[in-house]
Amino acid sequence: MKRAPTVALFAMLIFAGAARAQNPPQAPKPGPELKKLDYFVGHWTTEAELKPSRFGPAGKYTSKDNTEWMPGGFFLLTHSQWKSEAMGDGTELAVMGYNTDEKVYTYSAFNSMGEAETSKGTVEGDTWTWTATEKMGGKPMQGRFTVKVLSPTSYSMKFEIAPEGGNWATIMEGKSIKEQ
Repeated sequence: MKRAPTVALFAMLIFAGAARAQNPPQAPKPGPELKKLDYFVGHWTTEAELKPSRFGPAGKYTSKDNTEWMPGGFFLLTHSQWKSEAMGDGTELAVMGYNTDEKVYTYSAFNSMGEAETSKGTVEGDTWTWTATEKMGGKPMQGRFTVKVLSPTSYSMKFEIAPEGGNWATIMEGKSIKEQ
């Protein structure tokens, strides 16, 4: 007599498992905010001028950047190689995405000089603004990286820093061109 309920329970578990196997959960889809990052996909060349500051001398800066979507479409990966009269040569890996809880774009980068940085970004019209708070020489500093879209294949950029409560100082300005 106990055998009938056990067989029925076993049959229900098999049918439930088979039903789940036929209808796997849908993979998440990237939100519309991520489509705005499509602009940065491709091969870019940047030419910029480093301004003299307490962080280093002035000089030319160039980089070659290759940006592509990570499988799944939630994050952009950028591999960069730069040359700088003031800093020397280096490489960087950067990851861009979107934080739906905070409603901000995200940027994390790691370079061959041992630096790791994280920024949050917004976009208004043709202007992207990325901000971060980091320590430089043990003191908190604000960083602001602004990208102004000039065309589908070019943008101007500016990097500024400010001590906590201080005025913004431009550290680098330049232009990036997308290779056709």
